[in-house]
Amino acid sequence: MKLYCLSGHPTLPCNVLKFKSTTIMLDCGLDTTAALYFLPLPLVHSPRLSKLPGWVSKDGAINLEKELKECSGRVFVDSQPEFCLPEKELLDLSTIDVILISNYHCMMALPYITEHTGFTGTVYATEPTLQIGRLLMEELVTFMERVPKAQAATCWKNKEIQRLLPGPLKDAVDVWSWRKCYSVQEVNSALSKVQLVGYSQKVELFGAVQVTPLSSGYSLGSSNWIIQSHYEKVSYVSGSSLLTTHPQPMEQSSLKNSDVLILTGLTQIPTANPDGMLGEFCSNLSMTIRAGGNVLVPCYSSGVIYDLLECLYQFMDSANLGSTPFYFISPVANSSLEFSQIFAEWLCQNKQSKVYLPEPPFPHAELIQTNKLKHYPSIHGDFSSEFRQPCVVFTGHPSLRFGDVVHFMELWGKSSLNTIIFTEPDFSYLDALAPYQPLAMKCVYCPIDTRLNFHQVSKLLKDIQPLHVVCPEPYTQPPPAQPHRSDLMLELQPPPMSYRRCSVLGLPFRRRYERIHLLPELARSLVPSEIKAGVSVATVSAVLQSKDNKHVLQPVPKPAPVPPSKKRKRVMEEPPEVLNPKPLLSGAVPLEPFLATLHKNGITEVKVEETADGHILHLQTEDVLIQLEEDATHIICDNNEPLRTALRDLVLRFLQKL
Repeated sequence: MKLYCLSGHPTLPCNVLKFKSTTIMLDCGLDTTAALYFLPLPLVHSPRLSKLPGWVSKDGAINLEKELKECSGRVFVDSQPEFCLPEKELLDLSTIDVILISNYHCMMALPYITEHTGFTGTVYATEPTLQIGRLLMEELVTFMERVPKAQAATCWKNKEIQRLLPGPLKDAVDVWSWRKCYSVQEVNSALSKVQLVGYSQKVELFGAVQVTPLSSGYSLGSSNWIIQSHYEKVSYVSGSSLLTTHPQPMEQSSLKNSDVLILTGLTQIPTANPDGMLGEFCSNLSMTIRAGGNVLVPCYSSGVIYDLLECLYQFMDSANLGSTPFYFISPVANSSLEFSQIFAEWLCQNKQSKVYLPEPPFPHAELIQTNKLKHYPSIHGDFSSEFRQPCVVFTGHPSLRFGDVVHFMELWGKSSLNTIIFTEPDFSYLDALAPYQPLAMKCVYCPIDTRLNFHQVSKLLKDIQPLHVVCPEPYTQPPPAQPHRSDLMLELQPPPMSYRRCSVLGLPFRRRYERIHLLPELARSLVPSEIKAGVSVATVSAVLQSKDNKHVLQPVPKPAPVPPSKKRKRVMEEPPEVLNPKPLLSGAVPLEPFLATLHKNGITEVKVEETADGHILHLQTEDVLIQLEEDATHIICDNNEPLRTALRDLVLRFLQKL
């Protein structure tokens, strides 16, 4: 059993598991942090960005002023943002049989895998994962396609040139594997390969293994996966949460008795408590609104935004800010808000029960009815005529490199009355803000990540007790910024096996058993013989048929009678002769009784020598050696066949025949 790691990002995993005769890809996350090296894509012409000076090396030897621009001491690529793909060269991706998706954030690289590698398999995901994943992909494509860039920058990627660039561009990894965004056609083609599954539904893969999704408690439809054969069990735990938010709670008991547990997608900010961050979010928002400023929240169009709106729904009235408008701007805003209300069976119990009242499970339905929350596909059109300040705007993308958020950064960045509140933990907020410096607006970092922290995961692993744990390398050491915090790492016995991008791990258990079915007529013909109290054994002569990884023992076919024929048949066509099997021997040859038997039969001069595996008997008069070992007996006798046969018969007296 082998695990290939194609992504080095612990929360955007992409691994391939080879198990029995199947090749299974576990998630295909897209590392969008590469976009931080690029300049933002403004929706309307930005004089500030267009006037940025081009970059030329100090000695003037390298002139990349058309590709690289300088802003407040940092250098950015002036081109369409690109993303870091999972590694494609480590193994042949066309051999992948299935892809298992944990949640909608971990499927964003799917079109790159299914459309450009010769992949012909099936993708398994739950319905909310598919539908919300589709929205996020379509949103990404829209953001890119509505602001096309004339030129593509490639010269800076040259290894010799990149070495001489200023940081952080100099340290960017795998830049040649970075790719532009996919198209809508590729998204549709990739998602047509998805087969929907429900929680606890067992899916057979070629008869070899069974895969089952379990609720992971992190987002709508998010799953952990059990991959098992008759005798082995692998659990894949990715992006799970024990907090009570809107999704169904995490299913833990089914993860017990795993031979190997592959663990990834833990919280990115282990020191921040999500409840505390929500409180900070609300207080910063109310302070800004009271002072007459606007609040900008760069966010994804699904997930934490549902909890933020619910939290604000309760908070705004109590803070006497009920008249402040909320705007949610995204090409998929309407679909996202509607999907959250219709996937009732994927929600936690208290939200499910509202559906039967009937009431909408989320309060944003009421916010929309009372006109407190308005949603728009973009800043053009209705929004520009209905927009009033001070307000709260939720929009994407959290990287601040594309989407409507770029326009608000340009619009509100110059005033210290306004505040930007970062809630998504995927991007360093300082790097996200770098191309907008100098910036007057206030910045607040309230990252909300509900995924498991190290304390929770240690308790979980104690409860479910897997034999071996495999995890990304960063989880096995404290964070670089806090090297003394040994509580922010996995400390297990035995220590977890760790991987990084491009590692190949041999997983530490061997397959020992295989299930084989006996046909009833063959079972009837077996005659068990008791070899010791309570243990009976029967020999089997049968034909083993293996098909679709299922093994069946069938009776040996009897040769068909050959019709008389004058023509000579070719030897190949004659049925094979079926020989009766020789009896099997069991038991051990005890030394003292065997010596007594030899003595009775006239063999008296026997020299016994002890060896590591048993004894050697030297019959001196006859010049014969008998080796008695635990699992074999050898009689070494030159040119005296009658004596060898007689000695063999004496040995057989002490053994049982089956």
